[in-house]
Amino acid sequence: MRKIICTAAMLAVLCSALAGCSKKGDASVSSEASTTQPAASATTSAAEDETSETAAPEYHQEGFDYMALVNKREPLPEGWEESLETVHMTNSVGDDVEVEKKAYDAYLELKSELEAEGIYVDLDSARRSIAEQQRIMDDFTETYGADYAAKTVAQPGYSEHHTGLALDLYLIIDGKDVVLNEEMIQYPEIWSVIHSKLADHGFILRYPEGKEHITGYGYEPWHIRYIDDVEKAKEITSKGMTFEEYLGIITDGRPAVDCGSSELFSEEELNEAAVQVKCSFADFDRCVLTKLRYAGDEKNNADDLKLAKEYGRNDEYTQVIAFLADFTASENSNRFEAGEYKDYPCWLARTDSDGWEIVIWGGMTE
Repeated sequence: MRKIICTAAMLAVLCSALAGCSKKGDASVSSEASTTQPAASATTSAAEDETSETAAPEYHQEGFDYMALVNKREPLPEGWEESLETVHMTNSVGDDVEVEKKAYDAYLELKSELEAEGIYVDLDSARRSIAEQQRIMDDFTETYGADYAAKTVAQPGYSEHHTGLALDLYLIIDGKDVVLNEEMIQYPEIWSVIHSKLADHGFILRYPEGKEHITGYGYEPWHIRYIDDVEKAKEITSKGMTFEEYLGIITDGRPAVDCGSSELFSEEELNEAAVQVKCSFADFDRCVLTKLRYAGDEKNNADDLKLAKEYGRNDEYTQVIAFLADFTASENSNRFEAGEYKDYPCWLARTDSDGWEIVIWGGMTE
């Protein structure tokens, strides 16, 4: 999904940039939209011969599994790309979009039902190959360095878009294509109607609001996932669950978030930082976040700012901020010993022109 991230509505700077839905930003894309159904190519194709070297998680079924989980910790199942059947379509802005065949059929049914109510959508993106993701990673590594690339771009093999089952929608409003995230987020009523119809066609909302600590991504109303099972989709939707929770990978609710008060930062700025922390926490394998709170204005001082510049990627940071997390690690966690952790710090920093970035989890001391 095209991104220009600079407003409070877009809370996830690192959470979603090129990790799940992003394409390279294009602030000028806007054209006269067609409300007719885009045509798929007449042929289907097997995906390119690119395989992940990582074994599939044990809960995957044999063969092509529409319930396969791919996220920051779980890789694309081995052999997936060889078994994937896709179709190509051209959207209203002239882009070629590749989609898993059955997911595309379901999307057309959803699209038709929405149009009957005067809501028009199109596909911005769907399948992205592992090779394409690797090219994005290589470009960012060369331009910004390996550390920044690792924080900003999903590791090849770990993006849900590899499956062909993850679809990014965009809106067509009064005949105009609305493709930029900060523009689309301005239509919550339309997204609410779209979301209410997803399950009837075997789709779920993949990255719901308030679940960033589980999914690793900020709220994306346009990112839907096909699971080929209407009843399961309805259960996930009705219970307000993430895909991870439904599969039993993470059993978690919503952590208590206390942004407190600040004389340095607005409520909006504190919430933006909190979402970044929650997204980063999703990388904590087999850990349950129970509480997150702002550490106070006193943590934004000259000494901590100096350390943030040393630990982070940018020596032009102008502000630093800290949050404290309470969480529980299970015996299966590969990052922490089993037990409860209190007041575990997370440090973020930003420049005058950029959003918050995670500098380090843990103590930031010399």
